[in-house]
Amino acid sequence: RGFTSCYIWACPPLKGEDYILYCHPEIQKTPKSDKLREWYLAMLRKASRENIVVDLTNLYDHFFVTTGECKAKITAARLPYFDGDYWPGAAEDLINQFRLEEDGRKLNKKGTIKKTITKRALKASGQSDLSANASKDLLLMHKLGETICPMREDFIMVHLQHCCTHCCILMVSGNRWVCNQCKKFQICDKCHEAELKRDERERHPFNQREKHVLYPIEITDVSTDTTDQDDILESEFFDTRQAFLSLCQGNHYQYDTLRRAKHSSMMVLYHLHNPTAPAFVTPCCICHLDIETGQGWRCEVCPDYDVCNACYKKDGGIDHPHKLTNHPSMAERDAQNKEARQLRVLQ
Repeated sequence: RGFTSCYIWACPPLKGEDYILYCHPEIQKTPKSDKLREWYLAMLRKASRENIVVDLTNLYDHFFVTTGECKAKITAARLPYFDGDYWPGAAEDLINQFRLEEDGRKLNKKGTIKKTITKRALKASGQSDLSANASKDLLLMHKLGETICPMREDFIMVHLQHCCTHCCILMVSGNRWVCNQCKKFQICDKCHEAELKRDERERHPFNQREKHVLYPIEITDVSTDTTDQDDILESEFFDTRQAFLSLCQGNHYQYDTLRRAKHSSMMVLYHLHNPTAPAFVTPCCICHLDIETGQGWRCEVCPDYDVCNACYKKDGGIDHPHKLTNHPSMAERDAQNKEARQLRVLQ
């Protein structure tokens, strides 16, 4: 299918917390961090032996440190950005912290703002751009690196394709240029062209007098057409982990018993195939029966005060101090949902 990498954050939930499925069976134990990590790694080592996985590393070693002949820049722009992942949250907190510090320095009016990182440090990290933004980028990577380093084993990175030693891009087409003498050395076509233009002493292996010959191996295991044949199902409840968990919590779709798990799975599939259907059913505050779409009255002042049509007809809402408004009908709700979905698609 052309996927190049897979990222796993091995982080077990705290007791009483749920990550995806709401309400686990009581007998199910939550593994400790090392147990969970070892479970992932054992599976991946097996995949490696069966040639499904090319290499195993971690987020820190791949993006925060350059070793050997690696020529890739250390920059936040290379990091994979997943909603709800650890590092985007940590990065956003750090950026806000930098902004507050900068505003504080501006308020103190101590002349010009001191450069956060010197130009020499930027050049040393392989940065050609010496602007203030580049120094912020490097500062962010430095702080993030300090945070991630102690727990780097938990941020597993799986290479599904071979990685170029020079630019760190995972190769899916063209040739891999390999060295028969150095086991781990391989570069992409673009880096091979750049290698040929270098001075003799800067070629592979770097800082050694005797140079090695590189041989091309054609990449054939990725098909040219990797488009997905399945239709895209648009549903806000399956966009993020948190949205799905909220849907389950709000409707008590639990997975603690087999009976509940079957019902919850059936309801989840219903919402997936009927994205315009109301996600949360509202009960009547008087008779406690579920209110059908468009068949009830709501108070705009009190939270969660809803009355079904039958109860409203009995007393006309006299028992409630505020004005009650009619629920939107199925057609109105469909139109609103359709419009919202089209806006989301456009965004």
